[in-house]
Order: sequence, then structure tokens, then C-alpha cells
Amino acid sequence: MNHPKESKIKDFLSILTMNKAAMVGAIIILFYIFIALFAPLLAPYDPYEIKLENKLIPPSADHWMGTDDKGRDILSRILYGSRLSMGIGITAVIFGAFFGIIFGLIAGYYGKWIDSTIMRIMDILLAFPGILLALAIISALGPGLINVTIAVGAYSVPLFARIVRGSTLEVKRLEYIDAIRSLGANDLTIIFKHILPNILSPIIVQGTLRLATVILSAAGLSFLGLGAQPPSPEWGTMLSSGRDFLFSAPYIAIFPGLAISILVLGFNIFGDGLRDAFDPRMKK
Repeated sequence: MNHPKESKIKDFLSILTMNKAAMVGAIIILFYIFIALFAPLLAPYDPYEIKLENKLIPPSADHWMGTDDKGRDILSRILYGSRLSMGIGITAVIFGAFFGIIFGLIAGYYGKWIDSTIMRIMDILLAFPGILLALAIISALGPGLINVTIAVGAYSVPLFARIVRGSTLEVKRLEYIDAIRSLGANDLTIIFKHILPNILSPIIVQGTLRLATVILSAAGLSFLGLGAQPPSPEWGTMLSSGRDFLFSAPYIAIFPGLAISILVLGFNIFGDGLRDAFDPRMKK
């Protein structure tokens, strides 16, 4: 006889694998992870090496995606840039999820004035458009990879907090929570051992979908010159440097733009598949 937990995992994987779009998204994500991990082995050239004699070479057998205005191989820069873009996205989402989960659990579990205070602060943060809040944070901290990660991660905090708070309110009303409390379990044990594991599904889905938004936002900030700085091969920075050559050498901007678009699409459709797989109604 299968263990109930094993049966749930099998049902989840079955629904997920039946979703063809989600599988396409998973393949895209795994492909990007692969090139990020093995960029030094896959890149045919040094992404930082300047060779002015090779500048603005269109796509060819030697340079599959051409070279930029400084003679650097665009393919090599995109491969190395996957490390930066995915690194920013994953770190920012972890940052936002960590604080959002903490605030959401505290607000949902304790309620009353604690809940009101925390959620009003979250509402104030949500009142600002995400990119505007990120711009304000970077204006205070200054441009750079670390600061752009903090900036795009900060406006994910209220989103995670609201989701976690709502889920915590539902779980804490269940009878088994009252039974655990009556046996003498303290608040930390109840929150982190019995509530948090039961609300991971919406957190995982939100995290996957946020990765797409965060990567796009970070690229946008780098495009504006507020994120990664040249000569970094971050995709938004590459797009920014390519905008001056849209008519003479459009491939300089096209390939980084495609890299961003495909990765964002992968996270979005995989996140939708996860949401369907976690939805109990899909099992019917």
C-alpha cells in the first residue's frame, strides 16, 4: 500500500507531466540552468575580451551571434550573462520570500493589531508600482548588482506576505492546530512545524511566477543603467548597449532580448503548470 504522502506526490507529478506547456517551460528552465552552470565550457570566447578589429561582425560561422561594437562575442556574453540574470532573479525571490513569509506568518497567526500593522505597511508598499519602488530603492542605495537585487526583491515582500497571511488564516483554524496547542506546543513549533509546511504550495507557485517578473524587472533596470554596469554581460546591460545599433547591427540587441523573453516565458508557463498541479480540482 502506498504511503499517503507518496500518493500525493505521484498525483502531483502526474498532473504536472500531463501539462505539455509546463513541460516545455521546465525544459527551457533546465536549459538555462545548464548553460549558466557550464558557461565557461560552452562559451567559445572570453566575454570580456575587447578586439576592436572584430567589431560589429554579423552572425557567422566564427561568431554565431555576431560581435558587438567592441569586438566581443555576443554568444559568449549571453552564456555568461545567464549566470548574472538568473542569479539576480533567484536571489531576489529568496530575499522577498524570506521576509514575506515571516511577516505573513506573524500577521496571520497572531492577528489583531499585529496583523493590522503589518498588513497596512504591506498595503503601502503595494500602492507603489513595483518598478517605481525599485527605482526609489536604487536611487537611495546606488546602482549595482547587489542593490538591484535588493530593489527587485523588496517589492516581492508584500506579495508573499499577503499570500502567506491568507493561507495561515485558513490553516490555523483547523482542529489539529487546536489539538497541538492543547498538548503544550509553543507558537514557534506550531508556526514553523505545522503551519508553514502546509502552506508551501502557493509559496512555490508564487516564487516561480515571481522569478519571471524579477528577471524582467532587473533587466529593465540594467537597461536604464541602474543595475549591472558595463562591461558586465548582464542581458539588460547588453540590450542597453545595443540600442545605438538597432539599424546598423540589430543583432546586438535582438539576441539578448530573445534570451530574456524565452526565459521569462519558460518561468511563466511552468508556474502556471505548477498552479494547476497544486490545485485539488485538477485531480478530478
